[in-house]
Amino acid sequence: MGKRKATGSTSNPNQDLCDFLMELADYERNVSKNVFKCNAYRKAAGTLGTLSERVKSGEEAKKLPGIGVKIATKIDEFLQTGKLQKLENIKKDENNVSITLLARVSGIGPAKAKELVDASIKTLEDLRKHQDKLTHHQKLGLKYFDDFEKKIPRAEIVQIEKILKSAIKELNSDYIVTICGSYRRGKEESGDIDVLITHPKYTSKDAEKKTVSLKAIVECLEKKRLITDTISLGSTKFMGVCRLVEEKGKKGKPFRRLDIRLTFYDQYYCAILYFTGSDLFNQNMRAHALEKKYTLNEYALKCLTTEGRPGEAVKITCEEDVFKILGLPYKDPKDRNM
Repeated sequence: MGKRKATGSTSNPNQDLCDFLMELADYERNVSKNVFKCNAYRKAAGTLGTLSERVKSGEEAKKLPGIGVKIATKIDEFLQTGKLQKLENIKKDENNVSITLLARVSGIGPAKAKELVDASIKTLEDLRKHQDKLTHHQKLGLKYFDDFEKKIPRAEIVQIEKILKSAIKELNSDYIVTICGSYRRGKEESGDIDVLITHPKYTSKDAEKKTVSLKAIVECLEKKRLITDTISLGSTKFMGVCRLVEEKGKKGKPFRRLDIRLTFYDQYYCAILYFTGSDLFNQNMRAHALEKKYTLNEYALKCLTTEGRPGEAVKITCEEDVFKILGLPYKDPKDRNM
């Protein structure tokens, strides 16, 4: 959901290697538009980010999951010279640098970034002068650019979670609220805040629209002065900005990206599984499901028919059900950082 994924905390002994791999991933996504290569670099960075020891050579790295010959060669080059010629060349092209910078603005994708650079809009300063070319979302992304770039410490999300839960329970005590993403995976910092909400009476069969309203939830959080801006609000998805209200004499916390999704009760645990991630963990789960003749997504786990089409959704009452049905040992969210 977020623009920038955390590759791990500062105590990572391979942080510089992860950084250069993530730079290559950004380049492949934003400039080359090669999703396959982008994912390969991200997967390699994810693998290195989980290690407790410094990688000594490309040869050693090659034994790790997700690191093939080409990436191992780049790791060797970086370890030996402290830089990577491919990245140096990329950085010499100012258009590449500009596209990558503009694509960091929330709401600006690779195509829009290139379109702006082609129109000679290459810096954030240029962007501020040409706001007529931006959507509402992109304008907010630009306005809060510096804040959105900052990682959100875990302790801050804990405070936000308390406010969210108590405010939403005031509306209706049966609401179930879960913050997913890297926060649920136990990370010390996150890029944004992903919230999933459901209500036992809100099901895909007979959704009682009267009981449940995302608009009412958002209005309630605005009254509590937690939500400061709305990027978009539909019947099931809110995208916006939140901020902890400053205490007396203390500087206010940064503005943060907040996404809230309203999910049917019978689809809630598949949604939690999906939005907790990591992306690579999800890919592996979906691939395993297909091997077992199931299809898994953010809505449901369905058995495949003999023709290979998705059949009825299996009843899921908790995340553990999904693992059990697929014959996998349950993995705690903190063990899903891949």
